[in-house]
Amino acid sequence: MNFMSRGAGKGLMARAVGLLARREHSRVELARKLQRYLEPDDDASEVDRVLDALQAQNLLSDARFANALVGQRSERYGDMRVRRDLRDRGVEAGCADAAMEKLRGTELARAHAVWAKRFDVLPANADERGRQGRYLQTRGFSMHAITQVLAGKGASER
Repeated sequence: MNFMSRGAGKGLMARAVGLLARREHSRVELARKLQRYLEPDDDASEVDRVLDALQAQNLLSDARFANALVGQRSERYGDMRVRRDLRDRGVEAGCADAAMEKLRGTELARAHAVWAKRFDVLPANADERGRQGRYLQTRGFSMHAITQVLAGKGASER
């Protein structure tokens, strides 16, 4: 099986392995990147063949990618943001759910840690409360976690 992309010069397999050597990728994400290297007259199914070969060799794994992304993002972002990032990168819902399982019950403590790093002083008025709440909301934390943090809870649950 020839995995060389004639127009790109460098083989798709070599490019894919190079990308995977830098960091984990989801299948959809890697397919998008490899599509850029196809010439208009190249067969688009060549990318699928490369991805299938990588999965057969266990070099490409959506489950491994999901676990890595959850581990990286969970310290700075809430569950909603991490789940959206997984979805945006093409990870199937079942695989995303399995990776998100290790975050179960930790969102309040993580929200408090993110809040404490930025503010560490409870809001004195409605304007500050709104600003601090929006800060946590843009990072994907649930409203429940946000209200608990801004009420002074969550520090003991770290």
